[in-house]
Amino acid sequence: MDQEQILARITAMVDDERRLRDALAAGQIDSETEHARLGQLERDLDQCWDLLRQRRAKSEFGENPDEARARPSSQVEDYLS
Repeated sequence: MDQEQILARITAMVDDERRLRDALAAGQIDSETEHARLGQLERDLDQCWDLLRQRRAKSEFGENPDEARARPSSQVEDYLS
C-alpha cells in the first residue's frame, strides 16, 4: 500500500467508528457489538498508522518506502505517538 491508500483506509476506518457510535446511540446495535467492532477497528488503525510511520521514516532516510511492511497488531497495539 502506498501512502495515499493507507490514508484512505484510515479515513474509511474513522468513518466506520462514527457509524458504529451512531448505531449504538440509535439503538441499532448493543454496546457489546459496538465494543467488539471498535476493538478490531482500533487494532487495524494502529497497524495502518505504524505502516504509514514506517513508510515516512524510510523516505526520510533515503530508503525505499515500499519495503515497509505491516506488523502484527500485537506488536503495534497501544503505541503512543
